[in-house]
Amino acid sequence: MSSRERHLWDDLETAGRPRGWSVEHALAVLNSGDITAAELIPWGSNYTFAVRVECEAEACLGVYKPLRGEAPLWDFPNGLYKREYAAYALCALLGWGFVPPTIVRDGPHGLGSLQLYVQPEQADYLSFREQHVAELQRICLFDVIANNADRKAGHCLKGLDGHIWGIDHGLTFNVQPKLRTVIWDFSGERVPEALEDELLDFRTDSARIRELYRCMDGYLYKEELAMLLKRIDAVLAHPVFPATSSRRAYPWPLY
Repeated sequence: MSSRERHLWDDLETAGRPRGWSVEHALAVLNSGDITAAELIPWGSNYTFAVRVECEAEACLGVYKPLRGEAPLWDFPNGLYKREYAAYALCALLGWGFVPPTIVRDGPHGLGSLQLYVQPEQADYLSFREQHVAELQRICLFDVIANNADRKAGHCLKGLDGHIWGIDHGLTFNVQPKLRTVIWDFSGERVPEALEDELLDFRTDSARIRELYRCMDGYLYKEELAMLLKRIDAVLAHPVFPATSSRRAYPWPLY
């Protein structure tokens, strides 16, 4: 490992969302910064890289998922990186703020998604679910409407700042029912009124719906976007968290 790569991994021990950065500033750095180091993250079925992004006197760490590193899937088209961005865009439009800032840009291995790295205090929803019920209900509801097929326990993080984050959204927005998650804590419970109101506000806000279409253009197929809206409508018509009795509703591996 080169000295530059060693420096990158040293950064992983202390890096979080840079203090004082707004979402807009983080997106600007991710978009315009130079990727000055990259190191393969040695787990997962696709090639994913930890990268250092430098912009003038500022720097952050990011998670870079290039198209060239994706393993082909029979039930999802190539371009899972697009769904990483689409999940961030939907979360941002809903005002839920648990997906780290994410963009699509060229990198050392070609076009892919680049997400701000979040240094976790805890990286297993089982370890903090009893203390953060409201945040996990929000992520659970998001997974229902985004049709997330891969919500593993390690895809929920508690950051060093105490914020609850959700990551790894490449297997989302399929037109076929694909929900696979470890978050079945709320099965059969009514969706909290506050979440229902936020979802209704979004669905009836013509400006945000137009922005949704704009953001998803080139990232989701029209049929997938139509099904997203149908799933939102279904939740609003019957605001209850889904139940399951099937082992196939859990991702494998669970972490």
